[in-house]
Amino acid sequence: MGSDAFSTQRTAAAISSGRSRFRRGGGSRYERSADRSTAGSGRPRTAWRQALADLGATGKRIRPYRPQTNGKVERFNRTLLEEWAYVRPYTSNDERTAALASFLHAYNYHRCHTALGGQPPISRVNNAAS
Repeated sequence: MGSDAFSTQRTAAAISSGRSRFRRGGGSRYERSADRSTAGSGRPRTAWRQALADLGATGKRIRPYRPQTNGKVERFNRTLLEEWAYVRPYTSNDERTAALASFLHAYNYHRCHTALGGQPPISRVNNAAS
């Protein structure tokens, strides 16, 4: 299995898993997902399409690395690079991956966001799971 196919399957699984957790927490409907892959548009993306179909969602292709059309995702990717992935030297990718959960908790629950008036993202969620 090529790396593109593996990445697509992991993404599809993550969407499905995230949707399940979101709904269990009382969340609303998942409607759209952006496909940032650089793989050719003619390539079959069965796992991706199936995950979207299971959600009743649609996919939307966007140009990669184009902040004008995908600014929030591009900014989050930059934040990940600056505040998690390269903030310190990790001895392995497993160590870096293990640090992700604590970074995401700090980002969502404790990090002040200027776009949210100095509040963390969790302050905007009406039905956050305990």
